[in-house]
This record gives sequence, structure tokens and C-alpha cells, in this order.
Amino acid sequence: MNRFLNQTRYYLAAFILSMGAGSFTAQASDSALNDWPDQGWTVISAEKDYATLLDDLRDAVEDAGMAVVTEAGPTEAATQRGETIPGNRVVGVFRNDFAVTIIRESVPAMIEAPLRFYVTEEDAESATLAWKHPNDVFAPYITEHTPDLANAAQELDVIFQRIGDSAVAP
Repeated sequence: MNRFLNQTRYYLAAFILSMGAGSFTAQASDSALNDWPDQGWTVISAEKDYATLLDDLRDAVEDAGMAVVTEAGPTEAATQRGETIPGNRVVGVFRNDFAVTIIRESVPAMIEAPLRFYVTEEDAESATLAWKHPNDVFAPYITEHTPDLANAAQELDVIFQRIGDSAVAP
């Protein structure tokens, strides 16, 4: 019975994810989808193709002493379903010492980890790198009782900017 339930959950999750990718495809032509938030984000258009930007991001993360801990994106799954959408990938980046600091300051704040970069294909020769500023991500958890969390968020802001600048550099 457990095996049946696990298989059912798997197929249900796959169905839901595929429906989400289909919805994205149907709406991809809407220009509002490319409107990034005005505050709390950095968005950089890079003069390099999607795959190169993704590889350069991974290298920049490693060079900054951070780790890629998750990757997700609907592009490959959509292709397997016969759909074509621009390349996009969410890359989760973090480091254990930051996790320990954050947990010691605010257990709920760890829901925000890993912090993410978002790589999106613009066309065959350019892509966009975007991320939410770590300080803004952790702001709801920062109080006068969480100074180490505030310091970690500020340090992560600097690290993420360095990673972003390195990844988009020619």
C-alpha cells in the first residue's frame, strides 16, 4: 500500500509540475512576465548565451567559496513533453557556516535558504541573471535580538554581488 501511495504522489507531483510548465508556455508572450520588481533585486542582462551564463555562474559561486546546493527549472522537463520554452534555471546557493549562524539567530529564517540566482534566456546570444538581495530576503527575521543574522545577510549581499558581477563579466 505504501508503494502505491508513493507512486500516486509521484505521478500527481509530476502532473502538477507539468501543468505549471504548460501555463508558463501559454503566458510567455505576455510582456508583463519580464517586469522585474523595482526594489530588493539585482537584474543584469549578460551578453552571453544561457548555457554560458549558467556555467559562468557555477564557476563564480565556487570561486566565491559558496556552494550550489539546488538547481531547478522547467526547460528540460518541458522539452521532454514536446514543449519549447526559453531556458531558465533557479540555482540555490549557500554555505553551511551561514546556515549555522542563521539557525542560531532565527530558526524560521532558514526557510529562505538556499538563496537563489535565476538565469533566464533572452535570445540565442544573451541571458539575464537575477537575484533577490539577501538582506531583503532575511529582513523579516532581523530584529535587535538577531545581530548575527543581520551581519550574515549583509555579508551575503556582498558575496552575491561579487558572484553576479563575475558571472556576467565578458
